[in-house]
Amino acid sequence: MAKTKKAANVQISGDSAKPAKPRSIKRTLGSMVLAFESFVVFFGTLVAFGLKVADAKTVWTIGLILSAIMIMTPGYLGRRGSYVLGWLLQLVMVVLSFYVPWMPLIALVFASMWAWGMIAGGTIDLARKAMVSTQEANITIDITETATQKESK
Repeated sequence: MAKTKKAANVQISGDSAKPAKPRSIKRTLGSMVLAFESFVVFFGTLVAFGLKVADAKTVWTIGLILSAIMIMTPGYLGRRGSYVLGWLLQLVMVVLSFYVPWMPLIALVFASMWAWGMIAGGTIDLARKAMVSTQEANITIDITETATQKESK
């Protein structure tokens, strides 16, 4: 004999369930750049230590603090002043990179990726916001037309 299960009649009201707010593309791209850059900073610290560009304590202190700040900043992105902090981190990276050979090139690549993420992400977020507001306006018009058609019948 096969067992049968009864399906529960569950109705979810559309009014009580709010759609999740989409995450900002600007924040997502910035988070990816900073997270990857934190690993590059750590490996750059190893290179700086190996090349003895300064005493070991200074190299490790600056490298680990900068790497830790970069790995924690993505959690802060989206709040007031967070993107300014990201730009400041890029500036610090470019300045400090001149102590390690080939590091200025890598710092400029990451600063460029950060700039692209801020510009493209901001543009995509604005386009998404415009699209959502347009869709909401279309829904309002459709509902109004439907109510008017019902009254005329």
